[in-house]
Amino acid sequence: MADRAVAFLLAPGAGAPSSHPRMLTFARLIAALGPVVAFDYPYMREGRRRPDPLPKLIAAHRAALAGLRERHAGPIVLVGKSMGGRVGCHVALIEPVEAVICLGYPLCGAGDRSRLRDQVLVELRTPAMFVQGTRDALCPLDCLDGVRKRMVAESRLCVVEGADHSLLVAKAALKARGATQEQADATWLAAVGEFLAGRGLAVGGQSTGAGPEAPSATPGR
Repeated sequence: MADRAVAFLLAPGAGAPSSHPRMLTFARLIAALGPVVAFDYPYMREGRRRPDPLPKLIAAHRAALAGLRERHAGPIVLVGKSMGGRVGCHVALIEPVEAVICLGYPLCGAGDRSRLRDQVLVELRTPAMFVQGTRDALCPLDCLDGVRKRMVAESRLCVVEGADHSLLVAKAALKARGATQEQADATWLAAVGEFLAGRGLAVGGQSTGAGPEAPSATPGR
């Protein structure tokens, strides 16, 4: 199984670099499943706020992937927060990777249901997992369900009840449930680990969940 030990390439969303506290949390969580390499797109490194055009984002993502391949001979999974997940899906159309994990996929441009960023998902052939919050206006679950029905690639969905686009659950909801954000994160992380293990990948040390009072993260088909 050692040759199936997986490494992760973690891409950020449009508005926050890899040094953002939430991105650091994502990196720490995923590191329980295997080694993680995080990177930033050129516009972030140069201090610009406007994202680069998609071809430049894809090129930067592929370059980061090539760098990881030099250090890791085994399977690689692309993980992306929001825009990073979307670009990762584009990269998976070109580069062979084991899976793509999308943390808050930005399906609706600016929250507009008429502007679906779905074409890349329909074209995808690489297995994908979506981790989505029920309060995420950029990815209404009914819209995502319709897209997943049109996808050829295997896909899984983990729904985090009460979570926003950053998978953060409202404090009032956490308090009402007697739960914590750490429990919510542990639950979806366990679902990611199970998805990858089900594909024969060696993942180690992932949480097995946070108990019955944790905010729910429900795996879907």
